[in-house]
Amino acid sequence: MNEIKFPIQECFYSIQGEGYFFGTPSYFIRFKGCHIRCNWCDTKQSWNIHNDDFISIKKIISNININSKIIILTGGEPMMWNLFPLIKILKKQGYRIHIETSGFYPINNIYIDWITISPKKNKVPLKKNYEKINELKIIISNETDFLFAEEQASYIKKKCVLFLQPEWNNKKKITPKIIHYIKNNPKWRISLQIHKILNIN
Repeated sequence: MNEIKFPIQECFYSIQGEGYFFGTPSYFIRFKGCHIRCNWCDTKQSWNIHNDDFISIKKIISNININSKIIILTGGEPMMWNLFPLIKILKKQGYRIHIETSGFYPINNIYIDWITISPKKNKVPLKKNYEKINELKIIISNETDFLFAEEQASYIKKKCVLFLQPEWNNKKKITPKIIHYIKNNPKWRISLQIHKILNIN
């Protein structure tokens, strides 16, 4: 199992800058590969996969040396891959596993502790994934995105935290509109990319 390999963009220990756990020290494992390819994506370098990007589970785990117990699997799109072998080992070592995904691929792993779906218009999440979600995070770049946010939220049938997050390159223009919207629709919260504001990797 330790010789199973995944395409990895980077692994690093930092502060979660977004969503419900913002400000929490966390270890990030960023997978390569993404077929969704949003034009405002801030990790476009993770889209394409090369042969030398693949790293064994043994090496991935051996590089983890942190005080926190939170490991965030992100991308790219981590759910493109069968993560069960990696997650199983991490759980045995006592880590809490968080996933950040578009929701376009099935989420089948019962060992995931926190699931954040950030839907994209061009490839919307599978409806069945909303049965498992803990956090919905909608990126807002223009006013039509509010309608998209409400549509996605309507699929949720369980307790879930709802976030609207300004698209970074348009944050000055759209953030006041998000604040106004949330004041009138208080089921939503605002998520800010604190790591970018503080210039933290």
